[in-house]
Amino acid sequence: MDDRRVRVGVQVAPALGDFADVRRAALMAEELGADVLFGWDHFFPLGSAEDRTGRHFEGWMTLSSWAEATSRVEIGMLVSCVAYRNADLLADMARTVDHVSGGRMVLGLGAGFRKFEYEAYGYEFGSAGERVAQLGEAAVRVRRRLGSLNPPAEVPLLVAANGPRALRLVAEQADRWHTFADGEQLSAASRVVDARCRELGRDPGEIERSAFVRGEPREVGPDYLGRGVSTFVVLVEGPDFDMAEVRRWLAWRDVRNG
Repeated sequence: MDDRRVRVGVQVAPALGDFADVRRAALMAEELGADVLFGWDHFFPLGSAEDRTGRHFEGWMTLSSWAEATSRVEIGMLVSCVAYRNADLLADMARTVDHVSGGRMVLGLGAGFRKFEYEAYGYEFGSAGERVAQLGEAAVRVRRRLGSLNPPAEVPLLVAANGPRALRLVAEQADRWHTFADGEQLSAASRVVDARCRELGRDPGEIERSAFVRGEPREVGPDYLGRGVSTFVVLVEGPDFDMAEVRRWLAWRDVRNG
C-alpha cells in the first residue's frame, strides 16, 4: 500500500475583491487545516487573456502580510516569475518572509508565461527556451544567495515546470515540483523527472510533487496519487472565495491519511 501522506494546498488569488477579503480567505484556509497556503505572482487577474480591469494586489506584499497573520500553515508563491526580480534579491525576500513566518516559507520559481503582463510592466518576454534558461540560472543564484545571508534561512525550493529542459532543472535543483500536466502527460513527465534524478545519482523520492486539482476527491485524488502527486492544490478565487472544494479535499486527505 502507498504510505505517502497526502497534503492539501490552497492558492488564494489576491484578486477580484478587497484586501480584507483576500486576508480572510487566507486565514480561513489555515483554520480549515490546509497544509500550504499559496499566493500568485501576477499583475492582473487571471481569466480572459488580457483582463486588466479587475481588482488585484501584488503577490509578494500580500505574502508578507500572510506571514504575519498566520501561525501554522506553510506559505509560498505558486510561483514567483524569475524575470520580475533579480534572483539574489528574490532569495533575500524569501529569507525575510521565512523569518517573519517563523520558518514556514516555500520559495516557488517559474519561467513565466503571460506575455502581456511582461510588456505592461516593462519586462522583456523572451522565447520559451530563453525563459527556461533564465529559470535555471535563477535557481542556482537563489540557492547560493540563501547560503550567504545573515541570518540564514533553509527555504524549500519549488519549481513549476513541464517541458523536458525544465524537468531536468527540477531534478537538479528542486525540493518540490509543481506540474500543470494530468493524465498520461503527468505520468510521462514524472518518469522524465525520475530518469533525470537517477542520472544525477539522486533519489527521485526526495522531490515532493504537487498539482492543481478540481472535482470529486475520491475519484480525482487516487488517480493523481498513482501518478506521483502527493500535494493537491485547490485554487480559491474572488469575489466570493468559496471554500467548499477546499473542505472536500481536506476531508478526503484526513480519511486517506488515517
